[in-house]
Amino acid sequence: MARMHSRDKGKSGSKKPIPKIPSWARYKGPEVEKLIIKLAKVDTTTSEMGMILRDNYGINSVKALTEKTITQILKENKLTKELPEDLMALIVKFVDVKKHLEKNRQDMTAKRGLQLTSSKIRRLMKYYKKTNKLPQDWKFDEEKVKMYLH
Repeated sequence: MARMHSRDKGKSGSKKPIPKIPSWARYKGPEVEKLIIKLAKVDTTTSEMGMILRDNYGINSVKALTEKTITQILKENKLTKELPEDLMALIVKFVDVKKHLEKNRQDMTAKRGLQLTSSKIRRLMKYYKKTNKLPQDWKFDEEKVKMYLH
């Protein structure tokens, strides 16, 4: 599949190996779920949780241990955020580029980046509304967007 805003084709990716619990794994399913809940209460994102579990606890795959993803575990325990993580990251990027453009009005590259970021946000919004992860009446208001960052 081609990239979103360029004509490049992506590199061919590899498949994950068959999930197999290593013999040296210290943590079992329920312990991993408790760790995820503890990390969610400290206000970390799902991708940060995955890196912490991998680096600090030696858990290479949450799904292999629990048969559930991190987001499924958070949803079961009602610890999900109001906005999905990838949409939130795009909103943060949008605010940063907009702040940069206020200081540097001649930066046409940043202006183009702002256009691309806002179109990615609209595209993700459309998907999340279709899959009922966002309310149907939710709108991306450029003026009120800073509210989501706090």
